[in-house]
Amino acid sequence: MENLITLVNNIQRACTALGDHGEESALPTLWDSLPAIAVVGGQSSGKSSVLESVVGKDFLPRGAGIVTRRPLVLQLHRIDDGKEYAEFMHLPKKRFTDFAAVRQEISDETDRETGRSKQISSVPIHLSVFSPNVVNLTLIDLPGLTKVAIEGQSETIVQDIENMVRSFIEKPNCIILAISPANQDLATSDAIKIAREVDPKGDRTFGVLTKIDLMDKEGKSYKLQFPWVGVVNRSQADINKSVDMIAARRREREYFQSSPEYSHLAHRMGSEHLGKMLSKHLETVIKSRIPGLQSLINKTIIELEGELTKLGKPIAADAGGKLYTTMEICRAFDQNFKEHLDGVRAGGEKIYGVFDNQLPAALKRLQFDKHLSIENVRKLITEADGYQPHLIAPEQGYRRLIESCLVTIRGPAEAAVDGVHAILKGIVQKAIAETTELKQYPTLRVEVGNAAFESLERMREESKRATLQLVDMECGYLTVEFFRKLPQDVEKGGNPTHSLFDRYNDSYLRRVGSTVLQYVNMTCASLRNSIPKSIVYCQVREAKRSLLDFFFTELGKKESKQLSKMLDEDPAVQQRRANLAKRLELYRSAQHEIDAVAWSK
Repeated sequence: MENLITLVNNIQRACTALGDHGEESALPTLWDSLPAIAVVGGQSSGKSSVLESVVGKDFLPRGAGIVTRRPLVLQLHRIDDGKEYAEFMHLPKKRFTDFAAVRQEISDETDRETGRSKQISSVPIHLSVFSPNVVNLTLIDLPGLTKVAIEGQSETIVQDIENMVRSFIEKPNCIILAISPANQDLATSDAIKIAREVDPKGDRTFGVLTKIDLMDKEGKSYKLQFPWVGVVNRSQADINKSVDMIAARRREREYFQSSPEYSHLAHRMGSEHLGKMLSKHLETVIKSRIPGLQSLINKTIIELEGELTKLGKPIAADAGGKLYTTMEICRAFDQNFKEHLDGVRAGGEKIYGVFDNQLPAALKRLQFDKHLSIENVRKLITEADGYQPHLIAPEQGYRRLIESCLVTIRGPAEAAVDGVHAILKGIVQKAIAETTELKQYPTLRVEVGNAAFESLERMREESKRATLQLVDMECGYLTVEFFRKLPQDVEKGGNPTHSLFDRYNDSYLRRVGSTVLQYVNMTCASLRNSIPKSIVYCQVREAKRSLLDFFFTELGKKESKQLSKMLDEDPAVQQRRANLAKRLELYRSAQHEIDAVAWSK
C-alpha cells in the first residue's frame, strides 16, 4: 500500500513537467484524474502552521498579505534513517538540508512565475520532503482565501483566488482539507463555506480546527462525514523564537492528553494523527481509483496515438530528411491513386463505363445509314468520277464514301480520350484528399496536384494522337478482302450514254450504300475494341507507371530552402503535434508506473 502514494507522486511530477496541471486545455488532462488532498483556508486560519506541523519543519514563507500565490504540491516521503532534506522539481540536482533556504526558494520561484506584482498563478511548485518524521503523503497547499486585495494587486485578486481554489476542490477526485480557526464561528469559516458549496454532503471534506486551545466553548458546530481533527499550533512567540517543530508536536500531544475537554479524544487529535489519518485515507482512495485510472490511461493513449498518426510525422531538419519525407508522402499519394485504378478503392470502374457505354453510344449517334442516303451516295460517287464515268466500278466513289463515314469516328474517339482524362483527374483529386500526409503541407499538396495534372495532360495529348491515328489508319488503307468477297455485279450500274446526273440507277446506289455501310460497321466494331486499348495504354497504364516521374526528377534538383517551402506545415499543427507527443509521453509513463506498482487488496 505504501507504494500507492509514491505512484501518484511520480505521476503528478510527470504531469507538471509536461505542462499538465489541470489547466483549461484542448489536451486531455491526467492531473484531474489523480486523487489529491487540497489544503484550503482563509488568511490567518493557521493553514501554514498545520502544514509545517505535519512536516515537522519551518519551510513556508510567512508575512503580511497573500504569501502563497501558487499551488504548492508538497510530497512527503518517509525514510527510515538519514538526514532530512528537500528537493524542488525545478531544481532536480539540488538537495536542500537548510529549510530556511527552502522557504526562500518557494518565494523566489513564485516571483519567477508571477513577477513581483503579487499576482497569482495556477502553475504549481513541486516540493518533496524526505524525513523519518513524516508519513507518505501528498498535499496541495492553495493560496489563502481573502476578502481584501493588498497594494500592488489587481482588484480581481479576491475572486481570482477563489476561482483557483474552486477549480481544484470541485473535482470529484480531490479530498478537501478545510482549515478553520476554532476561535471563530464555523458558520463564517471561509474554508467550510467554499467546501460546502462543492461538497455539500461532506463526503470528501476533512475539517481541521486550529487554535483549539483558544476556542470559544459556545461555538457552533458543523457536521462532516469524517471526524474533525483539532490541532494546537505554535504561538507567534514560538514562531519568532523558532521553537523546534518536534518539540512543538510533543507539547501538542501533552495538551490533548492533559486537557479535561479533550483527553478522551487525544488519540485522534493533533498534527501527527492528522498526517497518519490523511495518509491512510489517501491510500484507500488511490486504491479504489486505480482500475478507473488504468482504463482512462489506456483509452487516452489510443486516442493520442490516433491523432498523432493523423497529424503525421514531424518535418526533418536536414535536406536529405526533407527530400525523403517529400518522396514518402508522394509515394503514399501514388499508392492511393493506383488503388483507385485497380479497384481497391472506388473510381477506376468509371473508366470502363467510358468504353462500355459512352463510346458505343457516341458511335451509334453517328447514324451512318443516314449519311449513306441515296442522294448523298449519288453526289459523292458522281463527284468522284469527275468528267469521265468509271469503266468497271466507282472505286473512288467507294473510297470517298467510306472515308467520309470513318472520319466522323474521330469525334467519339477524342471524346473517349477526354472522358478518361476527366476521370483520371477526379481520381487524382480523391487520392490527394485521402492522403493524410498531404493535409499537413498545403504547398506540397498543390505542387503534387499540379504535377499530376500536367502529367495527365501530356498523357492525354499522346493518347489523342495515338487514338486518332487508329482512325486515320482505317481511313488511309481499306481492307481489300472485304470487297473481294462481295458478289460481282453483272450490270455495272453505269450508263455512259445518260446525262452526268443520271449515270447510276437507284437500285445500284442503294447497293453501294449498303456495301459501304457494312464495311464502315465492320471497321467501327474494330475501332470500338482498339480505341480503349490505345487509351488504356497511353493514359491509364502510363499514369499508373509514371504519374509523378517528372515531379520526382525536378524534386531531386531542389535545395533545402525550396524543400522547406514545400513542407510549409501550419505552425499550429506543429505545436499541436509537439503537445500531443508530450502528453502521450506522460500517459505512457503513467501506464508504466501503475503497471510497475504491486499493490494488494
